[in-house]
Amino acid sequence: MAESTDMEQLLMSFKKFAIHGDTKATGKELNGKNWAKLCKDCRITDGKNVTATDVDIVFSKVKQKTSRVVTYEEFQKALEDLAPKRFKGQSKEEALESIYKLVEGREPTNVGVTKMAKAKAVDRLTDASRYTGSHKERFDESGRGKGREGREEIVEKTGYVGAYKNAGTYNDKMKTEK
Repeated sequence: MAESTDMEQLLMSFKKFAIHGDTKATGKELNGKNWAKLCKDCRITDGKNVTATDVDIVFSKVKQKTSRVVTYEEFQKALEDLAPKRFKGQSKEEALESIYKLVEGREPTNVGVTKMAKAKAVDRLTDASRYTGSHKERFDESGRGKGREGREEIVEKTGYVGAYKNAGTYNDKMKTEK
């Protein structure tokens, strides 16, 4: 069997996959989707010896009839069932060690996640320096948004009309006239 530190890493991998994609997950139970993801990301599924169908069948076999998830103990049983199929030609113990090594310390990957588009059309449409009209007022020279100042017309309560050029000079004029 594997050492205790290896089993701890196996448990950590189980917990990471158990909470992947579910904000309400506790990390104590692994659903079928995340089990399939674990097998794919850890390369247990190889397309020849172990297929996605095999992974689903083993999941259905180890889980309880009414349950839709597996516990850590059922997860270990599932790995025991897949090990001889994945590593043909090895003894059952060696195959189990090998399959544990595939899973230990692994976490969910985000391969295939949609990336931000980098097309000329997108760049042209999102370039704030080319905006005109009222949209131009929402961004500063560097292209950063002005926030509330760019969306709403904020009234200055100075007592002067908005376009008045000599604002704040009233007191100076009154002193010179006296």
